[in-house]
Amino acid sequence: MNFNLPAKPLSVCVYCGSRVGSQPLYRQVAEQLGRELAWRGQTLVYGGGSIGLMGVVADAVLAAGGQAIGIIPEHLHIREVGHAGLSRLEIVHDMHSRKQRMFQLSDAFLVLPGGTGTLDETVEILTWRQLDLHDKPIVLLDAGGYWQPLLALLEHFIGQGFAGADVRRLYRVARDVPQALDLIGALAPSPAPAHPERM
Repeated sequence: MNFNLPAKPLSVCVYCGSRVGSQPLYRQVAEQLGRELAWRGQTLVYGGGSIGLMGVVADAVLAAGGQAIGIIPEHLHIREVGHAGLSRLEIVHDMHSRKQRMFQLSDAFLVLPGGTGTLDETVEILTWRQLDLHDKPIVLLDAGGYWQPLLALLEHFIGQGFAGADVRRLYRVARDVPQALDLIGALAPSPAPAHPERM
C-alpha cells in the first residue's frame, strides 16, 4: 500500500447518501473507502443505514475486518433499514441526537457524495468549526467533481461579503480516498475536544 498509517487509531465520521447516486464512481469510491478504513485500523462512524452509499461503506468496512458504528434515529430505523450486522448500532431519539452522537464518537469527518441530508450534516459541522466549537478535520472527497458546486457556493459567500476568506481553512478537499485518509491521519487532533452543546 502507498499510504501512511496514522499514529493512533482514529474514528472517522463519514457523511454520505442514503442512495447510491447515478454514477458508478460513487459506489466504487464508497467501497474503496470502507476497505481502506479497515486496512488502516480506523473505525467507521456513520448514520447506521444499510442502504445507499451508507450501506456500501459499512459493508466494505465489515468485509475487510474493520469496525463500523452506526447511529440512527428511531424514525429512520425502518425507513433507512438500520444495518443489523454492524460492530455497534445505536438507536437514538432524533436527528439532533444522531448528529451529536456521531460528533462525540469521531476524530474527523469525511464527506462523500450525498443529498440534502449529507449537505445538512456537512454545513453544520463546518459551522461548528467556524464557531470554534471543535478543531477536528473536515475533508470533502470530491469524487468526479461532485462537491464543486458547494465549493463554488462557499466562494460566492466570500465574494459577496457574507464570509471571510478564513472559511477556506475549515475544510480540505481530496481527489481520492488515499489522499482523504492521509489528510485525516495528518490533521486529526489528539485527544478529541469536548463536544459542543446544541444551540
